[in-house]
Amino acid sequence: MNAQISVLATDTGINGIALTVLIALFGVVTVAGFMATRFKRAESLESLDEWGLGGRKFGTWVTWFLLGGDLYTAYTFVAVPAAMFATGAVAGFFAVPYTIVLYPIIFIFMARLWSVSHRHGYVTTADFVRGRYDARSLSLAVAVTGFVATMPYIALQLVGIQAVLEVAGLGGGDNVLAKDLPLFIAFALLAAYTYSSGLRAPAVIAFVKDILIYLVIIVAVIYLPGQVGGWDAIFGAAQDKMATVNEATGKPTGSFIPGEGTGWAYATLALGSALALFMYPHSVTASLSSESRNTIRRNAAILPAYSFVLGLLALLGWVAIAAGTQPIGLDGEPNAQLVIPQLFEDMFPAWFAGVAFAAVAIGALVPAAIMSIAAANTFSRNIYKEWLNPAATPAQEAKVSKLMSLIVKAFALVFVLTLDKQNAINFQLLGGIWILQTFPAVVFSLYTRWFHRWGLLAGWAVGMVYGTVSAYNVVNPVTGKHFGGSLGEIPGLGEMGYIALTAFVLNLLVTVVVTAIMNAMKVSNGRDETIPFDYFADKDDPKVQKDLVAHAHHDQPYGDLDDIPGNAPPI
Repeated sequence: MNAQISVLATDTGINGIALTVLIALFGVVTVAGFMATRFKRAESLESLDEWGLGGRKFGTWVTWFLLGGDLYTAYTFVAVPAAMFATGAVAGFFAVPYTIVLYPIIFIFMARLWSVSHRHGYVTTADFVRGRYDARSLSLAVAVTGFVATMPYIALQLVGIQAVLEVAGLGGGDNVLAKDLPLFIAFALLAAYTYSSGLRAPAVIAFVKDILIYLVIIVAVIYLPGQVGGWDAIFGAAQDKMATVNEATGKPTGSFIPGEGTGWAYATLALGSALALFMYPHSVTASLSSESRNTIRRNAAILPAYSFVLGLLALLGWVAIAAGTQPIGLDGEPNAQLVIPQLFEDMFPAWFAGVAFAAVAIGALVPAAIMSIAAANTFSRNIYKEWLNPAATPAQEAKVSKLMSLIVKAFALVFVLTLDKQNAINFQLLGGIWILQTFPAVVFSLYTRWFHRWGLLAGWAVGMVYGTVSAYNVVNPVTGKHFGGSLGEIPGLGEMGYIALTAFVLNLLVTVVVTAIMNAMKVSNGRDETIPFDYFADKDDPKVQKDLVAHAHHDQPYGDLDDIPGNAPPI
């Protein structure tokens, strides 16, 4: 087995067969991306509904693949097993319970967001907040938070592609152009077909990506344990490694299972991440592209299949320990992010390693496309139209969104090529802290207007400041740099926990106190343009169809309340 292991620091040769397979599969999805304009063809893509939301008509299976491709990113498939490989269960395996907790949460609230968004033509959560409270400032806070939090997430998809290219033998040497050219080409193609096809491109490509991911992981979990002595040897090797002392910290390398003093960290990471994930603009964009509210609920029921695969993927980090995998970059430095690509190159034939590389690389394209579209939609609708050009037509909104999607991708590319990869990781961790602070304004407002708009804004501000400062104060013990992690001491408990969740609790406390004060003083909470019926509307309701047409043409009001069928319970 050891003879199979290649150390990239001394062998910088290109894996020709694997690279050929990678390029071939990459070419297939590129063609599919450009042809995606024919998928559920629209008369025109010159509106955010069509370009940015796929016409709001994706069915159960399309939405399932799209959401799976969106939520389980290339970086997920690189970082989760890398965390298991480097520091064990607390850092890596919490991702499995958090995705299990996640789906009941979205089952409860996402259908309501879908209904009210279709009823009023909302494209983003900031649209909903604007309509619910008539509060431009609160809407802007939600929009800017979502936009900024998404940027490093896009950059991390590039990190995933870089890991694959580095293991395949590309990215070394001193020639900057030659080193970075493959990445330039990949994202130039991504930018081109996203610009032309909008959300339909990642929807089509997600089929290929998810099939490849399922194939690669299932084959790996069946085949690899037998090559390294079985699961008993795998768990034994992982336990031994985690128990060794890290010379830089003087503490054990990691945790084989969450033990004493790590329970709060594990639990808060799982819960906080679950609450935060569907606050990201790309998660909302993929959800709002569904054709009905029941499509959302069906997906919440079947998406846990990805959690099963994620659990298997996480364990591959420990398989790599037993296999003796050495994730050494072309610069000669250890890099845990390379462990899964390196494991596949070491243990599989070159052609199958190429399939695995393609699964990760294509796995970057789907979420990167959706994220850039979501960020662009947020800018176009909630910044450009709301603050810069209130008279913008749907076609102008779509044009600005297309251009912004290109700018967002270019920024992500520059970010990764000019800054240390760890910066991208740190900013993504910070993005998770930020995005969770929008939860009260969005989710709670789907059920009640008791919370005051100024209370929500004050709570958001406190959560943002506390979360950012606390994250800054986390110093990496090895590098000595700030923003060294996402765990900090929980005030009053003395236990380590997820900073985002602590900030969220403070956010909620401030929101409740300020709301109580504002309501006692009878300060106006703005005009609510929604009504109870809006939160239960479905695609077959004639009122919804009428309103969507009115919104698209900007020439009709929403209509009179007395022509709404039925009586809905109060909110």
